[in-house]
Amino acid sequence: MADQLIIFDTTLRDGEQSPGASMTKDEKLRIARQLERLRVDVIEAGFAASSNGDFEAVKSIADHIRESVVCSLARANDRDISRAAEALRSAPRSRIHTFIATSALHMEKKLRMTPEQVYEQARLAVRFARNLCADIEFSPEDGYRSDPDFLCRVLEAVIDEGATTINIPDTVGYAVPELYGSFIRSLRERIPNADRAVWSVHCHNDLGMAVANSLAGVKLGGARQVECTINGLGERAGNCSLEEVVMAVRTRRDYFGLQVNIDTTQIVPASRMVSQTTGFVVQPNKAVVGANAFAHASGIHQDGVLKARDTYEIMRAEDVGWSANRIVLGKLSGRNAFKQRLQELGIELESEAEVNAAFARFKDLADRKSEIFDEDIVALVGDESVTSEREYYRLLSLSQRSETGERPQADVAFAVGEHEHHAHSQGNGPVDAVLKAIESVVESGAELVLYSVNAITSGSTESQGEVTVRLQLGGRVVNGVGADPDIVVASAKAYLAALNKLHANLDRVAAQG
Repeated sequence: MADQLIIFDTTLRDGEQSPGASMTKDEKLRIARQLERLRVDVIEAGFAASSNGDFEAVKSIADHIRESVVCSLARANDRDISRAAEALRSAPRSRIHTFIATSALHMEKKLRMTPEQVYEQARLAVRFARNLCADIEFSPEDGYRSDPDFLCRVLEAVIDEGATTINIPDTVGYAVPELYGSFIRSLRERIPNADRAVWSVHCHNDLGMAVANSLAGVKLGGARQVECTINGLGERAGNCSLEEVVMAVRTRRDYFGLQVNIDTTQIVPASRMVSQTTGFVVQPNKAVVGANAFAHASGIHQDGVLKARDTYEIMRAEDVGWSANRIVLGKLSGRNAFKQRLQELGIELESEAEVNAAFARFKDLADRKSEIFDEDIVALVGDESVTSEREYYRLLSLSQRSETGERPQADVAFAVGEHEHHAHSQGNGPVDAVLKAIESVVESGAELVLYSVNAITSGSTESQGEVTVRLQLGGRVVNGVGADPDIVVASAKAYLAALNKLHANLDRVAAQG
């Protein structure tokens, strides 16, 4: 029987460290439920000690997830570890993931600690964590650039103290496959008690080799856990992509000799949900989940695929969750049909009130759009106004006028807390006029660093437009996403969604890469 490869998903922790990818508690819980449907082995729900918001998100996920292991990151100190244990208390299966930097560069420049101090802190942190939780993962941050002799000493000590998983991060994406795989193998061979822990890899994509390095760590190094994210989300160039690792191991089982527990049909729904929630659009040529991943434009390729799919396809589109049937509902559909479709899409809402709110928005959309697609439903339910938490900024109504030769104008009515405001402005275009009108009242002072428009469905002018707005204020970057058949309305929704996240002002402690 093939060995199992453990899939450790850190979309909700390391993925969230992408500038602008911060998520609300409700959004995190929604994604966590999708990860559970995906049958991810371990869900790193967040960094509980970094903020009250992150603590509540980890706690909420621990309250609701029953199948996957729920994990929280913690620095190697008693406060962080205690906070993680508290947030995870209700989870049937929990893990504390503690870390401290071990490279000479990080110890000297960042921690300002001696190697002996780091050694002692790592050992005592794992000992403390082991008294609170049976499943302990230890990561030497910047492990790949650490002195091997010192690293071996630290890892042997933490395994003796009860660490059950040893994770070796390539924190800055410096590794190359052959050397990284050899590095993992060397550590496992040199450390006497290495067989008492599961070995794990955590690679970043700065040189575009995160997946290759991870697979080398598995095949050459003998690691049996891969840390990854949906769509390769993560800070800088991102993390190892879950969908690519999973499908590589599944498709090339002849080479890797490993099995994964993942329900691959849930990969595309997970990708869509993460993309819609964060506003990070998946590039069309992205492996597995990109829009062109199973598209064939060349006549020779088309002919081959029509005769035998495996001439140009090494995996089936249906196996990863793609479907040819996109039309799902229309304006005559009832509440039960809508609710059933939500279940089929893997969307679970907390209460009947949220179902009713989403259904009301669906009927409104159906009156304006003749065909409703799966992507429309996901966007509609993902709209911030459907969540249980009341938004501080809410769009009430909007009108705009554009005329050839005249400067566009916009009138916007929106709520700020309990108060209704009306604003008027002109702009270089209707979207510019709307955003200036909102800002004239709010006076946030935020810098608009990204404005992006994406059609949720293709092939029709009736498609909903999805707008992503990225704002920066005082070093904090947030994304707001809005969807509507009217792109100007979608823009206003996205801008207000971003302002809501700025208003939340959740300060976080920086974690490892």
